[in-house]
Amino acid sequence: MQERVEDRIVSPQPLWLRTAPVLFLLFWSAGFPVSKIGIQYASPFTFLVLRYALALLVLLPLILWLRPAFPKRPVAWLHVAVVGVCIQSVYFGMCYAALALGASAGVVALVTSLQPMLVGVLAPMLVREKIGAKGWVGLALGFCGAVVTILGYGETGHISVLGVLCAFGALFGMTGGTLYEKRFGTGMHPVASNTVQYAVALVTMLPFALLDLRVDVTVPFVAAMGYLVIANSLVAVSLYIAMLRFGRASQVSALFYLVPPISGLMGWGLLDEAMPLLAWAGMAVAGLGVALVRGQRKTA
Repeated sequence: MQERVEDRIVSPQPLWLRTAPVLFLLFWSAGFPVSKIGIQYASPFTFLVLRYALALLVLLPLILWLRPAFPKRPVAWLHVAVVGVCIQSVYFGMCYAALALGASAGVVALVTSLQPMLVGVLAPMLVREKIGAKGWVGLALGFCGAVVTILGYGETGHISVLGVLCAFGALFGMTGGTLYEKRFGTGMHPVASNTVQYAVALVTMLPFALLDLRVDVTVPFVAAMGYLVIANSLVAVSLYIAMLRFGRASQVSALFYLVPPISGLMGWGLLDEAMPLLAWAGMAVAGLGVALVRGQRKTA
């Protein structure tokens, strides 16, 4: 008797993959208020270079212990390096530059939260993902929720033209890295992949850091740097790359709609920044949008 597709037993997702979206959102969202603390004690690019250098120091013993396989083909090295430049150098570098040039955190968050919409537009052409009506409604709701959240904080009144341009650069950097990883990802071990990415980011960001070397080593600076190296640079980025490899780019990118409201909640706790009622409403709308996008059925 021929086996029907409906009767096949589908293996459940591993626990780490099912919890990855929650863990990623927590670790990634906390990076914004923590970075706001750390950047008070160092110039933006100096802070980034130190962050990448320390991340490589943490990865070195892991490489010696785990001995992960590095790619043998030069093209595989190139693919990983491109993702590293897009996410680590362009995205983080441009975000920090936007803040340094006077753009408010709300404006930067608003611009970079356009990423799911941009991925949704480009994914059908570049990685052959189909997004149905339910997915587009979810993307629109997520974006509206992000806008409402930021407006609730009243942070959009301060505009820096150069800062906004840098924020758009960060948006295109993360979008490019997302789609490039989805199409050309090598499946490299996360320890090996992170090592290559941070080495490339360190080399590309060092010249900018040398233009303004400034750091004041204090307890808050050390605490912020420690968190960003372990939780943000290593754990969160590894989870993001893993979700891209096992899921759809549009679904993974939709998580970024929840970053501004969750960062606001964490900023409330860490920086004593009040969470306005309108921001709570925006967070609820964004959450509904993400649920709709991630609830789509996968299309072959």
